[in-house]
Amino acid sequence: MEFKDYYEILGVKPEASEAEIKAAYRKLARKYHPDKNKEAGAEEKFKEANEAQEVLLDPEKRRAYDQVRAGGYRGGEQFRPPPGWSGGQGQHFDFGDGDFSDFFESLFGGRGAGAQRGQPRARRGQDVQARVDVDLQTAFDGGRTRLSMHDGRGEERVLEVKIPAGIQPGQVIRLAGQGHPGGNGGPNGDLLLEVGIRDDARFKLDGRNVLHVLPISPWEAALGATLPVPTLAGTVELRIPPGSQSGRKLRLKGRGMPGTHPGDQFVELSIRTPAAESDAQRAAYEALRTEFASYDPRR
Repeated sequence: MEFKDYYEILGVKPEASEAEIKAAYRKLARKYHPDKNKEAGAEEKFKEANEAQEVLLDPEKRRAYDQVRAGGYRGGEQFRPPPGWSGGQGQHFDFGDGDFSDFFESLFGGRGAGAQRGQPRARRGQDVQARVDVDLQTAFDGGRTRLSMHDGRGEERVLEVKIPAGIQPGQVIRLAGQGHPGGNGGPNGDLLLEVGIRDDARFKLDGRNVLHVLPISPWEAALGATLPVPTLAGTVELRIPPGSQSGRKLRLKGRGMPGTHPGDQFVELSIRTPAAESDAQRAAYEALRTEFASYDPRR
């Protein structure tokens, strides 16, 4: 059989942290999950990633695997367990969901927690991937949202999901034990929720920055003004410099999405011209045309 380099499969270094391994696994799981990717070989890559994270996220399995890998084996090479191999000095291992490779079975097979000869081994339930969409204000503030799901028997269940403040689109929230049931007394899998953020009428999200388009009048643009501007944390007063043009962006530092490095809010000015609906208003525009006769906006 071939040796499987689990670090290479996940695309991480041998000294990778648990957080780096989880992030790498989630990225591959989203890309190759059979429900989303029907290309040839995608399901096999998904199973390989699942097997790799099963080993590398379990300290005892990872220690035993590293012990073998230290012998110089690399991915694709022919492998046979060392003589007298006992799975890392006889530890007992919990198992993830099935469809493991012969390589995995050769290292860890038959050592499910509490398993005895002739008894079925405990298996961890399969993780479930789903999506939860929240509004931008909830993503900014953090909070809780309800999610309705159907289990394998078609029965509906409602889960309350905690949304961390400042969460970004594409981030994943893990609900431990809310996936498929385990087998033979094994633990349930987890529910992996990919977060989406719904469009907002006032703001556009750009990473941790937010953009707001502020309509202003021609005289506010020409003469300057101090105007109220909405932000996700409440209304603030913004000074509009004299001589501002449409498309100019003003920055409100730190008013974007919260985080270790908070984002900013950018306010884009949009000059709106009122219609001339009376003789006096038309006369006012005529006076402007005369006063600014030398001005050519297309120059």
